[in-house]
Amino acid sequence: MRFGCSPADKLNFIRSLQAKGRRVLMLGDGLNDAGALRQSDAGIAIVEDISLFSPASDGILDARRFAQLPDYLRYTRRALWILRLSFGISLAYNLIGLSFAVQGLLTPLVAALLMPFSSVSVVAFVTLATWLARPKKSGLI
Repeated sequence: MRFGCSPADKLNFIRSLQAKGRRVLMLGDGLNDAGALRQSDAGIAIVEDISLFSPASDGILDARRFAQLPDYLRYTRRALWILRLSFGISLAYNLIGLSFAVQGLLTPLVAALLMPFSSVSVVAFVTLATWLARPKKSGLI
C-alpha cells in the first residue's frame, strides 16, 4: 500500500513491481490514477458515484462496498473461469461441427439449424453459470 504519491510515482512503482515479475492489482479513485490503473495487471476504480466511468480501469467498485472487495475479487475469478469454459464449449461445438461438415455429413440446412443452437446454448450456459457464481449474501451484485 502506498499513499500520497503522485501519478508518476504510482506508475513507476507498478512498473518496478512488474519488472520483478510481480502481478499487480491497483486500487484507485480513477481521477489521477488512470496511468497506474491502465499499467497494472488489474485495475479497480473505487468511486463514490457508480455511474462515473473510468475507462482506464478493468473494474469499478462502489466506495460504500469497499469492505466487499474480497467478494468482488472472488466473483471476478469465477467470471474468468466461466469465460474460459464458455470459449471451450464454443470451440468444442465448432470442432465437432467442422469435422462433420468436412466429411460431408452435414447438410446446409442442418448446419444452419445447429449454428444458432450452439450460440444460444453458450449464452444460456454463461447466464446460468454467472447467476450461480454470484455472491449470495454480500449484496455485491
